[in-house]
Amino acid sequence: MEPARYLALYTERLPATKPARDAAQVPPALKARHFTPVAPLHAAPLTLRELYYRVAAARGHLLLVGTPAQIADVLERWFKAGAADGFNVMPPFFPGQFDAFADDVVPLLQQRGLFRADYTATTLRGHLGLPRRLSAFAGQ
Repeated sequence: MEPARYLALYTERLPATKPARDAAQVPPALKARHFTPVAPLHAAPLTLRELYYRVAAARGHLLLVGTPAQIADVLERWFKAGAADGFNVMPPFFPGQFDAFADDVVPLLQQRGLFRADYTATTLRGHLGLPRRLSAFAGQ
């Protein structure tokens, strides 16, 4: 999908170096994904180029940059508002940024009761409270 269509911006008459705020519109087909990439336009006067780079870096997802507490605050706010019931962590590089998230942000989320510290079972099936199924090949 072309960037202008994905961002729901009308860019034909707007140079890449001019503020993009006035170009933002929300077509019905893109309402679900519109908030994340276009929200920065309401907080800062980004140019189309700056907005495109931000969206490209986040691959269309919310891009969080800040201290561990700031990141935990945003995740908590989204979760408590019902905007998300979980998150996919997509760091820009592995293992460093993923380890930093696990070591610095996860403990804050655990302290706030937003991330489990212990599991009640050793398998996903057990964790979900589902009975163990016997293999069709167990009796052979």
